[in-house]
Amino acid sequence: MKNKMMTIVIVVLVTVLLLGVVGFVVITKLGGNDNETAKVTEPSIEEITLASVDVPELTTNLMDGNFIRLSLKIQTNSEEAAAELLMREFQTKNIVIQTLSEMAAEDLEGKTGKIDFQNTIKVQLNELMQTGEVQKVYITSYMIP
Repeated sequence: MKNKMMTIVIVVLVTVLLLGVVGFVVITKLGGNDNETAKVTEPSIEEITLASVDVPELTTNLMDGNFIRLSLKIQTNSEEAAAELLMREFQTKNIVIQTLSEMAAEDLEGKTGKIDFQNTIKVQLNELMQTGEVQKVYITSYMIP
C-alpha cells in the first residue's frame, strides 16, 4: 500500500514537472518576436543626432612626423550625456590630440586602424563621463597629407 502511494506521488510530481517545462518552452517560443522588440528600442536618427556632439576639425602632429586633420562626431546615450560632453569639449580635444601624438600614420591605415582609434577615444571619454556614456565615435573627416 505504501509502495503504491509513493509511486502515485512520484508519477504526479513528474507529470507536473513535465507540464511546467512544456509550458515554459511554449511561452518563450511563442511569447513574442525579439526582433520587433529590438527595433522598437533602437533610437531613431533624430534621437541619435540630439545625443551627439561634433568635435570641430583638429590638426595635430603624429608621432612619426606626419600630421593629421580630422573631425569627429561622438554619439552618447542621451541628450544629458551630450550636454555634458559638450562642456567637456576641451578635454575631448586633449584626449584626441594626446592619443594621436602616440600614433604613426601607419597605425591609422585601413579600417582596423581607424576602429582601434575610435575605440580608444570612446574608452577614454567614458572614464570622464558622469552622466551617461559615449556609445560610438565617428570619424567625419580625415586626412593625412
